[in-house]
Amino acid sequence: MRQRAGPDIVRRFQAKGTEAVTYCVGIMLDSGMVLASDSRTNAGVDHIATFSKMTVFEHHRERVIILLSSGNLAVTQAVVNTLRHSAQREGGHDHIMNTPSMFDAATLVGHALREVQQRDGPFLLQRNIEANASFILGGQIAGEQQRLFTIYAEGNFIEATADTPYFQVGEIKYGKPIIDRVVNTHTSLTEAAKCVLISFDSTMRSNISVGLPIDLLIYEKDSLRVGIQRRIKEHDAYFEMIHSQWGEGLKKVFAELPPPHWQD
Repeated sequence: MRQRAGPDIVRRFQAKGTEAVTYCVGIMLDSGMVLASDSRTNAGVDHIATFSKMTVFEHHRERVIILLSSGNLAVTQAVVNTLRHSAQREGGHDHIMNTPSMFDAATLVGHALREVQQRDGPFLLQRNIEANASFILGGQIAGEQQRLFTIYAEGNFIEATADTPYFQVGEIKYGKPIIDRVVNTHTSLTEAAKCVLISFDSTMRSNISVGLPIDLLIYEKDSLRVGIQRRIKEHDAYFEMIHSQWGEGLKKVFAELPPPHWQD
């Protein structure tokens, strides 16, 4: 006889289900950046919705800042709105549209995350819901080099380097192997974008909590403007081609590998 889930198990499932289980990736290359995020959220298996997890702050020829978000949807949206409202307020305070460096921009995101957690966290915990969120922040401000950061749930962050030129947040394990094998700082923007889409296809193949549409942005270094920005929806011809050819290619390569000869 199958036992019913106890209230503690149900609450844990509900708490987990309120999160926007997602997949985001940002890659920094010699020639620019490729950033992408899925847009599926769920609050249980019967409540699936679509919300963009990519936010762009752009002042043409002065700054381009891209923020990708993962975690509790209400928390991530509150962080984005806090950043936007701060930029709209009058006065001499620092905000994401006037901060002098990408490091300062990452600090602002961390502060906004802590502010939201301090305000809403205690009330969420009353329902056994954690105010978890994490971000990828990438872009360039005039006068400095392009930079890429990952911002943790605690509000602290680390910066990408030539040795580690990409970050992932969310459901990362399925899409990581292809990026590790293909991408380095010398990879072209188009090759990196192709690799990112294969990474998403692999993730979606193994985890139904990640799904289309995919928001993809390509930034060319020193351009200080958004380059290609595309939303890849269901039945996108290029993405369907990648899905088909990558899957068939893997099967072909696997079949061509010689069998093990352990008896020898």
